[in-house]
Amino acid sequence: MPATLSPDRAAELQRLLAELTGHTAAHVRPYGKHLLIQMRRDDALDTVARLTETARHHYTAAFRTHSGRWEPLPAAGNMRQTAEAVVTMLAPYRDPSV
Repeated sequence: MPATLSPDRAAELQRLLAELTGHTAAHVRPYGKHLLIQMRRDDALDTVARLTETARHHYTAAFRTHSGRWEPLPAAGNMRQTAEAVVTMLAPYRDPSV
């Protein structure tokens, strides 16, 4: 099992998401082997997706449903590949104006 992810990986993903989306509304925090992608909604952070490290520098993705369950996304690869897929598939969830 991969070790707990470092804050550096979270910062790397946050920079990558800003590059891919053109805005800095997404926040990323490490949580065990996951990187949680959160969007600011009013005065709260809403967790919308996560990347999970399944092997060294290999990630899978999932999104959080309205019921709080995690549903897998058809995305896997290095951090950039997985982040690009998440940005494309979850465009409405990562829009800061929603």
